[in-house]
Amino acid sequence: MSETSDTYFSVARKGEAIYREKASKFIGLAFPVGSETEVREILGSIRKRYHDANHHCFAYCLGPLQETYRFNDDGEPSGSAGRPIYGQLLSKSVSDTLVIVVRYFGGTKLGIPGLIQAYRQTASEALDNSGKTEKVILRNLIVTFRYENMNDVMRIQKEEELELVDQNFDNECRLTLAVRKSKVDKVLKRFMRIRNISTSVDTLDQ
Repeated sequence: MSETSDTYFSVARKGEAIYREKASKFIGLAFPVGSETEVREILGSIRKRYHDANHHCFAYCLGPLQETYRFNDDGEPSGSAGRPIYGQLLSKSVSDTLVIVVRYFGGTKLGIPGLIQAYRQTASEALDNSGKTEKVILRNLIVTFRYENMNDVMRIQKEEELELVDQNFDNECRLTLAVRKSKVDKVLKRFMRIRNISTSVDTLDQ
């Protein structure tokens, strides 16, 4: 994703792939994820499901710019598993994505080049089988206003098609609205034309 874009790509659904090399079996699993907590939960479930496998190697990226990431070789030679999986996430330009490659050792060593090829290919096929979906970067816009401004505020919300995240009507009115990143400035200007209103912007990437 470029710095000016407000969309990025993730996988559309869970994808699987199987790759065999010299009696070793590699099972690739790609998942859409939204947080590191979700990553840990999926990793835990896969380790239980394939408890008899020799290795559970993985990589993931989170965020519009793939800014949060990690990869792990899980006992394979350093750089031979996690990094090639991570490289496929970068190559296919997907984030909010976890790829796990489970290996059952077949008795014949593949060597570093063979391992890199196997993990790269398995990850690539799992990602291809997951499809792609476009995600929009949103910002939380918090609008605080008086009751007499309610109609004006709600009109802007409707016209700009802003999603209501939260609302609080107490001594004053407060709405939290999800705004597409590219529309933030425009929406802010519209709200600021209303008297006795205050706004603030928080981040909500999704």
